Amino acid sequence: MAIQVNTLFLEQWLRTNSGGISQNVSGHSSSSSARAIIQAWSELRDSLQNQTFHPHILQSLKNLINSQASLHVADPQAKLLLSVLSSQSFDLPSESYPILLRLLYIWVRKSVRPSATLIDSAVDVLSHVFATEFGLKKSPYFLAEGILILGAISFVPLASESSKIVCLELLCRLLEEDYPLIRSWEEVIPDVLAGIGYALSSSLDVHFVRVLDSLLEIWGKGDGPSITIPTALMILHLVEWVVSGYIKLRSFKKIEAFTQGALGTLKESYVPSAVVMVAAGVLRACRHATNGQGLEIVSMLRISAENQIGFIAQNLISKTEGRVKSDSDPMNSLLLQCMSLALARSGAVSFSAPVLVCLASALLREIFPLRHLYMQILQFLHRSGSELGLNETKKHVDSVLFKEAGAITAVFCNQYASADEESKNLVESLIWDYCQDVYSGHRQVALLLRERKDELLVDLEKIAESAFLMVVVFALAVTKHILNSNFSQEMQREKSVHILVSFSCLEYFRRMRLPEYMDTIRRVVAYVQENESACFSFVESMPTYVDLITGQGFSSKKKMEYEWFKDEVQTARILFYVRVIPTCIERLPALVFRRVVAPTMFLYPKYMNALL
Repeated sequence: MAIQVNTLFLEQWLRTNSGGISQNVSGHSSSSSARAIIQAWSELRDSLQNQTFHPHILQSLKNLINSQASLHVADPQAKLLLSVLSSQSFDLPSESYPILLRLLYIWVRKSVRPSATLIDSAVDVLSHVFATEFGLKKSPYFLAEGILILGAISFVPLASESSKIVCLELLCRLLEEDYPLIRSWEEVIPDVLAGIGYALSSSLDVHFVRVLDSLLEIWGKGDGPSITIPTALMILHLVEWVVSGYIKLRSFKKIEAFTQGALGTLKESYVPSAVVMVAAGVLRACRHATNGQGLEIVSMLRISAENQIGFIAQNLISKTEGRVKSDSDPMNSLLLQCMSLALARSGAVSFSAPVLVCLASALLREIFPLRHLYMQILQFLHRSGSELGLNETKKHVDSVLFKEAGAITAVFCNQYASADEESKNLVESLIWDYCQDVYSGHRQVALLLRERKDELLVDLEKIAESAFLMVVVFALAVTKHILNSNFSQEMQREKSVHILVSFSCLEYFRRMRLPEYMDTIRRVVAYVQENESACFSFVESMPTYVDLITGQGFSSKKKMEYEWFKDEVQTARILFYVRVIPTCIERLPALVFRRVVAPTMFLYPKYMNALL
C-alpha cells in the first residue's frame, strides 16, 4: 500500500516496484562506517575553510551517499552543503553537483521539521546553481538530482509558498527544456519520476498541469526517453502514492484537477501507455481507501479511471479495425503489455468489451507469444542459428510480464465472466484458434530442436506450459458459464467439443495433475457423451491416419524428412483422444470408428487397450 508517511525515499520505492531499473551511482546501497562519515564531513568543512576542493573529497562525498539509509543530515550539515554550493572561491567539479544535491535531498526527506529559513536559503542557492552552473556542467545525473530536490522541497509542509513556487517553476523548466538528457541514461528515471511525484503532491496548485503534462507526454517526444515496462510500472506506483495522499488528506481540489487532467479528455501529446498506467495507479489508490475517506470522491475517481482504460482500449481496437495485432507495431505491443500489467495490479474492474478483447490479445501475443516465436525460429534457424530466438525467448521468460501471467489470466477470466455473449464468443474463438496454432507450431519446432538438445526448446516449453495453464483456467470459466446459462443443448455441446479439442492440442504441455483440468474434463465430457452428433464431432477432430504419418502442416521438404513416431507433441494429442473416446464410444457410429479410430490403433497399438 502506498502510504506517503512510510515512503521516505520515493525513488527507492519506485525502483522496488518496477523490477527493472537499477540504482544509479548516487544511491548505492552499501554503507560506510561511522568514522568514514565523520571524516567525510570534516574534509568537506576543511575544504570550505581552505577554499580548495581536492579530488579525494569526491570520494568522501560518495562515502556519505553510500550510507543514505542510515545517514542523517542535520541543519548544520545542510548549511555546510549550501555554503560549498554557493562558494565563489573554487570551481566545483561537474561530478560533485549531483552528490551535493543528493545530500540536500536526504536532509529534506529525513528532517522532521527543517528550518523554513534554511529551506528558503536552499532554494536561493539552487536557483543560482541552475542559472549559472547547470548550463555548463549539465548531465543526466545533475538533471535528475535537481528535479528530485526541487520536487522534495515543494512537498515540505513548512516551506514558504514563495519557495515552493520557485521550485515548481524551475522543476517544470528543467522537465520541458532538458528532458533529452534523460534518454541517455535510463537509470535516472526513478529519480525524475520521484521529483514529479513530490511536485504533484505539493500543497500548491501552481504549475500542476505543467507537471502532469510532463509525466504523460515526455515519453512520446522523439528526442526524449522511451517508455519501457519498468518505467510504466513506476508510473503506476507513483500515481498510486500521489493519489493515496490526496485521498488521505481529503485534497478534493487536487483530486478534481488530477481527474480532469489525466482521466478526462486525452491530449494528443499524451502517451496512451503512460495514461493507462496512471489510471491503474488511481485504481490501486482507490482500492486502499478506507471508510470515511471521501467514498463518493473515491467512487468518482474509480469510475473515471476505468472509463479511461476502456476508452484507450476502444481506440486501439478501432485503430486496428477490430484486429488487435502488435507484431508490426511496437507501440501497440507496448500498450497491450501495459494494459495487461495495469489491470493485473489494479484488482477487479468493471466489464468492458474492448478491455476483454485487448486482454485476450495481450495474452496470446505478448504474454504467451508462441506463434511469433515459432515463426521467428523457423525463419532463422537454418540461416542464422537459434541464438536470436534463444535470446528473445530467455529474455521473455525472465520478464515481469511473463511472471505476472497468472494475475493477468485471472483478470481476463473475471472480465469474461461478466461479458455479453458476443464478446464471449469472440474471445473463445481467439483462444481455441491459438491452441491449434501452438500445436502446429510446436510440433515443427520441437522436431527441429530436440535432436540438438537446444536450450531454446526448454524456454519455449516453459512459455507453452504456462499457456496451457491459462487455457485450462479459461476453459473452466467457459464451462461454468455453460452450466449456469440458458444455452441450448446444441450450443453447450459445441462449446464442450471446442474445449476438448483445445485440450488435446496442448496435452503435451500438461506436466501435472490439475484439479481445474480434471473438473473441466468431467463437465464437458458429460455434455458430449449424451449426444451422438457431439461424439461424432469430437472424434472427427482427431488427426486422420494420413495426417499422422505425413506431417500435416509441414513444408514439403520437412514432410519428406518427417518421422511420425518421433513426434511427441502429436503422440500426446492422440493419447488424449484415447482417454476420452471410451466415454462416448457407445454413441459412436461403427462407420466412424472404422474410418477414424481403427487406423490410428495400428500406429499406436500399445496405447489402444483402452479402446478395446
